[in-house]
Amino acid sequence: MPVRYDCNRERRKLLWSLMGDLPDRNTPFQVECVKTEKLSGCTLETLQFLFPGEEPFLAYFALPEHRQGKIPAIVYNHSHGSMYHLGKDELLTGAPYQNGPYLPDLISAGYAVIAMDHRAFGSRSAKKESIIFKELLWHGKVMWGMMVYESVRMVDYLCSRNEVDETRIGTLGMSMGSTMAWVLAAMDERIKVCADICCLTDYDELLKKGELDRHGLYYYVPGLLKYFDTAGINALIAPRAHIGVEGQFDGLTPEAGLNKINEALKQVYQDHGCPENWLMKKYPVEHQETIHTVLYMVLSSPGQISSRFT
Repeated sequence: MPVRYDCNRERRKLLWSLMGDLPDRNTPFQVECVKTEKLSGCTLETLQFLFPGEEPFLAYFALPEHRQGKIPAIVYNHSHGSMYHLGKDELLTGAPYQNGPYLPDLISAGYAVIAMDHRAFGSRSAKKESIIFKELLWHGKVMWGMMVYESVRMVDYLCSRNEVDETRIGTLGMSMGSTMAWVLAAMDERIKVCADICCLTDYDELLKKGELDRHGLYYYVPGLLKYFDTAGINALIAPRAHIGVEGQFDGLTPEAGLNKINEALKQVYQDHGCPENWLMKKYPVEHQETIHTVLYMVLSSPGQISSRFT
């Protein structure tokens, strides 16, 4: 029998408490548009974000050229792959294990998109990941916690844009971006659809396989396993729509763990009365994308996701 998970605000609060000494959730931040350019079908703004006590960093915000009224939006989370130079540019160029860049499809589907440089990447790559991790830890902060916090603030920014329908925000990512997608959706109830690709890793199975070095330092949160397993975090997304797309032979996500998570979340969504809002698809590949998941994200009617995923 799958484990039954209690999906409530107290569990979400507990998860936040494990993320280290975070800035106040309502701390004001500054945003400046430093560049605007026209790309095929969209306007791309390069934004500089400045949080109190932090170095500035850059993000992209893309708007479809042809739109009417407020439109849905996506928080795009870039991957790792030790491609520290890339960061948010993955939205425009794709990564070697992806089926091309996501921006054209997202724009064609009518979404606004935001993609930020996470710590150690892109505009923030001057400082090594290991140094960032150690410095933060010394100050009572957790690298992953700060990354999640900043992702939540990107949702704040989307909600501040007049062009965006704040009731129709989704999140998408592969690899490190996949983990960010499902943790962000678990943390922030404003996320209505989560699509994660190739990183729904069950922690216990990863430990059994002795494969902890498959994931970077950023991934590790002190004390997490005392209170949560992977399915328990993902249960906090229910009853909102959630797609997991996985490689059957992906060393970052042992298949036994994928099966465990799938069975647990089937039960969670069944208990919520919306089994159609959870879907895991496995393909006989390693750590690579097979199709663009965005084609199956339906923010206006999440229950259609299962029937549209072929």
